[in-house]
Amino acid sequence: MVNNFRNTTPKRTCVKKYADYGSYKKYISSDFNRRCGYSDCSDFWFGGSNTFHIDHFKPWKKNPLLKTEYSNLVYCCSYVNILKSDDEGDYLDPCDVDFNQHFERDLIGNIIAKKHSKEANYMYNQLKLYMKRYQIIWMLDEILIKLKKLEIAIKDPKNIKLKIDLHIAHSELSMEMTDYLEYLRVNQ
Repeated sequence: MVNNFRNTTPKRTCVKKYADYGSYKKYISSDFNRRCGYSDCSDFWFGGSNTFHIDHFKPWKKNPLLKTEYSNLVYCCSYVNILKSDDEGDYLDPCDVDFNQHFERDLIGNIIAKKHSKEANYMYNQLKLYMKRYQIIWMLDEILIKLKKLEIAIKDPKNIKLKIDLHIAHSELSMEMTDYLEYLRVNQ
């Protein structure tokens, strides 16, 4: 069994024009659901939007007229943006293509490029989408989803007999999450 690469495809909606592409940050963050356009990792786990970059899908140094074109901007984590840099290789635009047709995740969240997609395989290697950090962040998102479901189940009067077991499971997941959040705070 595999998982979708992403649940929501980003959509560029900003129609404002700015002379500085950095002025688009709040719009692009929202349009990309606060997730990296290439790895689908939430900016939350990296320290929020202050740590995320704005990538130029087509590098502005080679395409200066696209420097402030919103349709050329991609919200992404610093790791991916640094690796992509000015490369004009075979990239898929996160807003124009359903990444689920090109990538998937295994049972524990590792990103897998589908064999039929030349672009996905190029991106997978060039952007190092195989790195453990992307799997861990996916798992953390999954833990958050489970915690929310457990909270709802604990409050449900139909689950009164399971309440103790649900509290224990919730506590264990919460401790793992808290440990990791503390790790992030110390290592920032």
